[in-house]
Amino acid sequence: MATSIKKIVGASLIGTTIEWYDFFLYGSAAALVFNKLFFPESDPMTGTLLAFLTYAVGFVARPLGGLVFGHFGDRVGRKTLLVVSLLLMGAATFLIGLLPTHAAIGSAAPLLLTALRLVQGFALGGEWGGAVLIVSEHGDSGRRGFWASWPQAGAPGGNLLATGVLAVLAAVQSEEAFLSWGWRVPFLLSGVLVLIGLWIRLSISESPVFQEAPKEAAPPIVSVLRHHRKDVLIAIGARLAENISFYLLTVFVITYAKTEKIDNSTVLNAVLIASAIHFATIPVWGALSDRLGRRPIYLAGAAGIGLWIFAFFPLVRTGSFLAITLAVTVGLLFHGMMYGPQAAFFAELFATRSRYTGVSIGAQLSAIVAGALAPVIAVALLKTYGSALPISIYLGIAALLTLFAVYKARETQGRDLAERIHA
Repeated sequence: MATSIKKIVGASLIGTTIEWYDFFLYGSAAALVFNKLFFPESDPMTGTLLAFLTYAVGFVARPLGGLVFGHFGDRVGRKTLLVVSLLLMGAATFLIGLLPTHAAIGSAAPLLLTALRLVQGFALGGEWGGAVLIVSEHGDSGRRGFWASWPQAGAPGGNLLATGVLAVLAAVQSEEAFLSWGWRVPFLLSGVLVLIGLWIRLSISESPVFQEAPKEAAPPIVSVLRHHRKDVLIAIGARLAENISFYLLTVFVITYAKTEKIDNSTVLNAVLIASAIHFATIPVWGALSDRLGRRPIYLAGAAGIGLWIFAFFPLVRTGSFLAITLAVTVGLLFHGMMYGPQAAFFAELFATRSRYTGVSIGAQLSAIVAGALAPVIAVALLKTYGSALPISIYLGIAALLTLFAVYKARETQGRDLAERIHA
């Protein structure tokens, strides 16, 4: 039985919000508590660097998740794999909330933390492609950018939820109580959220475009390598500035603020407000891409963030709540100009029976060199040079690479997703 596009969008949005909540919660906790609880023998900056390295491990597992989930998603269907990814992510996050710390079991604690982070990354690697495709393949081509942008809003939605929970706990608890047990609450809460997400996802129908597509004898990865090598490279390049900027603006900013002696609640509340605006505006950029094309909106976002990052750190350094909120909000608006059209743009690059694999591999391979390393590289640059300027240059170079990749891409707006092989 067919499911309405609004229900499909709602199911995808809620599911991606929960999965991103789980994933981002780890990043925020890495900046706030994991350096103290799992790497206590290191100096503060080195402990933070080690915590972000375990954070980066999750990204390393994402291409593997994308390959495995993509293969079965292109063979079995989108819906089943989305349910599996949500279960895996929720279980790993819940178990992180139960982990003993370094004080209790020594070096086994960071090893267990890393193992669960790998599971998180594996699950998210399969989640993203399935969520954006099941919406893209249900919606009509004229409004595909708008509808497909809603699962994208799950990223700031999850970040909003994770940051909000941490901000509330930081406001009502002492630092001692938060380090002792309070940090566990958001992770354990994931168990409840996953049950809600599963109930909703199980109620939707499979993608009609997938069901009607003829099966191919070749494995999906072979079809991708045979017909879509350039498209994979375009997806990787397009993700660089988008992915790096997001993690600098929402995760690394917490660490940077701490080095500038800015109160945790100040920066968390700023990110909270900026994420709310980001969440609300992503569908706007998706809708604009239906009118103006995917490439013009994407190119404007890449150029904007490449310039704005040079104002971002000086604004944060002021310590002013209004200045920090402005810095993060404007940065995330430019990010949204890339992220909003991205789902439809990437879906339109690939043929149906290799689409899940192609979208996942392109997006998740980029995540290793972009999102995974962004906080690590930023912390290392800050530690080495004592200045944020090298970090701004780092993102500026990534923005140039993204501009080049998107410029070289063909405009995909309005493309028929039932097409077997795109020329």
